[in-house]
Amino acid sequence: MTDRAVVFIDGNNWYHAICNAGVRDRFRLDYRLISLKILGPREWMETRYYIGRVSQTGNPQLYSDQRRFVASLERTDARISVHLGRLEQRVQENDAVIELQRYLANLPGRIDAAIYRDLNDIVRKHRNVQVMVEKAVDVMLAVDLVVMAERDLFDAAYLLSADGDFTPAVEAVRRHDKKVYVVSPASGAQLARVANAFIRVPCEWFDDCYSP
Repeated sequence: MTDRAVVFIDGNNWYHAICNAGVRDRFRLDYRLISLKILGPREWMETRYYIGRVSQTGNPQLYSDQRRFVASLERTDARISVHLGRLEQRVQENDAVIELQRYLANLPGRIDAAIYRDLNDIVRKHRNVQVMVEKAVDVMLAVDLVVMAERDLFDAAYLLSADGDFTPAVEAVRRHDKKVYVVSPASGAQLARVANAFIRVPCEWFDDCYSP
């Protein structure tokens, strides 16, 4: 009986994990080669890449880069598909500025008045920053993971993420007698506790996973 496998990629978490691991030329990575290497002898059914959609009206360069990346992924192999959630702009406090403000408030001695004034101006101007937050991406991946297990569309799932928020979904999939393997260069203690195995891949693991 064939051992059918599907790869689920949490694009944002995976990208930051490979960045932090020092993986080079990240946009030249070949996800057909990555999928085949991860699965080994199992039958590769498909690879599903989940990411937030960049708005055309926001950052034109980022929008263009994402479109090229998505097109490249989908050209690589018919078994690779991209599933787009949303990116929404949010205002959040700048941690570095808050730390600077705390430092200034607790200075043990006096500093030059002009320097102190300039630093406080920086605090006021940069206390809040605009950030882009993914919406619906993790939920979409988790739902697909569970529903596809219920429909018996795979025997083993490979989750490329170290995000502990997927723990309930992994537990649900395993209750359907399916195997779940988590893969990441980063650590993920929560997922490691519930998956069949947590496969930690170092930077050099990717050396033979590049397109020409």
